Amino acid sequence: MTKLDHAQIENLLQELDGWTYANGSIQKSFIFKDFKEAFSIMTRIAFEAEQQNHHPNWENVYNQLTIKLNTHDVGGITQNDFDLATAIEDITSKG
Repeated sequence: MTKLDHAQIENLLQELDGWTYANGSIQKSFIFKDFKEAFSIMTRIAFEAEQQNHHPNWENVYNQLTIKLNTHDVGGITQNDFDLATAIEDITSKG
């Protein structure tokens, strides 16, 4: 795994709607209609994360979900983070 530099991160973020780079992570917040929908999406993301062997930092409060991704092994952002973010976008777009 290769740690991406700031320019690479900013370039890749252009392909992800609503994702930002802050405090060493790429991140996005989602709002769902209720807790049940948020938890259902979290479960689907959990299965994908396990398949990719790359796990998010996340926080859920009722219908809100905030996801932060980074690669602890390299102390920064790698392609793995963008791969998982892309999968998360696919999951959340299908509802």
